[in-house]
Amino acid sequence: MSLPKPHLSFSQIVNMNFGFFGIQYSFGLQQSNMSPIYKYLGAEEASLPYLWLAGPMTGLLVQPIIGAMSDRTLTKLGRRTPYFLVGAILCSLSLFFMPFSRALWMAASLLWILDAANNIAMEPYRAFVSDKLQPSQHSLGFLTQSSFTGLGQTLSYLTPSILVVLGMNKDALNAYNIPYITVAAFIIGAFFSIASVLWTIRTTKEHPLSADEIEHIRKIAGGIKNTLKEIVDAIRDMPLTMKQLALVKLFQWYAMFCYWQYIVLSISTTIFHTTEQTSPGFREAVLINGQVGGFYNFVAFVAAFAMVPFTNRFGPKISHSASLTIAGIAMFCIPLIQNRFLLFVPMIGVGIAWASMMGNPYIMLAGSIPKERTGVYMGIFNMFIVIPMMIQIFTLPLFYKAWLNGNPENVVRLAGVLLLLGAIAVLFVTVNKNLDGQTSTSLPISGH
Repeated sequence: MSLPKPHLSFSQIVNMNFGFFGIQYSFGLQQSNMSPIYKYLGAEEASLPYLWLAGPMTGLLVQPIIGAMSDRTLTKLGRRTPYFLVGAILCSLSLFFMPFSRALWMAASLLWILDAANNIAMEPYRAFVSDKLQPSQHSLGFLTQSSFTGLGQTLSYLTPSILVVLGMNKDALNAYNIPYITVAAFIIGAFFSIASVLWTIRTTKEHPLSADEIEHIRKIAGGIKNTLKEIVDAIRDMPLTMKQLALVKLFQWYAMFCYWQYIVLSISTTIFHTTEQTSPGFREAVLINGQVGGFYNFVAFVAAFAMVPFTNRFGPKISHSASLTIAGIAMFCIPLIQNRFLLFVPMIGVGIAWASMMGNPYIMLAGSIPKERTGVYMGIFNMFIVIPMMIQIFTLPLFYKAWLNGNPENVVRLAGVLLLLGAIAVLFVTVNKNLDGQTSTSLPISGH
C-alpha cells in the first residue's frame, strides 16, 4: 500500500517542475546551435544527421537503465532526486566547454557527454512528477512541465539575439569561427542548468514511500543484470496504449529531428540564398532561427497552460492530433516564406505542437502504466523518441540528395508530411476512458 498523495497547489506544481527549465534550456541550445557549430567547424551538410547521433544513442542506452535504477533506489534525497542532480551537474560542465571546441571531433564528443547527462536527469524527473501527483492532477502536472520546456527553450533560442541587443558584436568570432554570442549563450545555459534543479530540490521533496514500498524495493535484487532483466520484462508486459503511441512518436520525432537539423539551412537558403557558413547571411539565418525558435517556444509555454481545459474536455488524444495537424501545415508554409517577419506566423503552429508533444503523450502514458514501474516505463517510453531519431540519422543522408535534391527546404517539407501522419496515427490510440475527454471537473488549473 502506498501513502495517499495530497492535492497540490498550483505553486507547488510550479516549484516541482522548475528544474525542467534548466534541462530544457540545455536542449534548446543544442537544437538551435549544434548544426551551426558543426558547420563553423567544417562539417558537410549531408553529414549533419550523423553528428547528431549522440542524443538518440545515449537516450536509448541511458534512460531505460536509469529509469529502472531509480525505481529501486533508496537514499536520503529520495529515489529520483540523485539522478537529476548528477545529470544537471554534468550537463552544466558540458555546456560550459562546448563553445570552446577546437575541432569537429571535440564538439561531437562533448555532445555525447551533454546528452548522456540530460538523459540521466530526464526520465527520473518525469517519474518524480508522476510520483508526486494524484492521477487527477497528471494533466496539469505534465502540461506545466511542458510550459517550462517552452520557457527554457524560448530563452535559450533568444539569448544570442538578446546579447546582440545588449551590445555584443554578432560577427565577432573566436579562433575557431564560433561567434562570441554563442560562447556566452552556452555559459549562461551552464548556470541555468544547475540552478533551476537546485531550486526544485530545495522546494520540493519526493513523495514518501510506505513501509511496504520500502520493503519491496529492498527485496528487489540489484546489479546491472537484474536491472536489464527488469527492462526486458517491462517491454514484454508493455501496455497496449504504450505500444500504439510508438507509431505516433516515430512520425513526430523523425519530423522534429529533420526540422532542428535543417531549419537554419532552410532559412539561409530561402532568404539569403546561401548555406556557406562563413557568409554574413548564414550567421544572420542563425540569429533569425533563434528569434523564431524562441517565439515558438514561448507559444509552447503559453499553449501548455491554455491546452489544459481543452485536454480536459476532449482528451489528450484529440488534443494531440489537432496540434500535430496544425504543425504539419506550418512546416509546409516555412519554405514558402521569404520575409523574415512572416516566419513567425507558422511558428505558432510549431509551438502548439511542441507544447502537446511534451505533455499529452505523457498524460496518456501515465494513465496506463503500473506505479511501481513508473521509472522504467518512462525510460522505455523515451526509446520511442530516440529510435525514430536514430532511424532519421541513418536514413536521411541516403536520400538527401537523390530524393530531396540536396535542398534543406525539402527536409522541412518532409517534416510536415510526417507530422500529419502522426496526427492520424494518434487517433487510433486506446487510452484510459478517464483520460479521454472525461476529466474536465477533476483537473483544475488553480490549486483550489
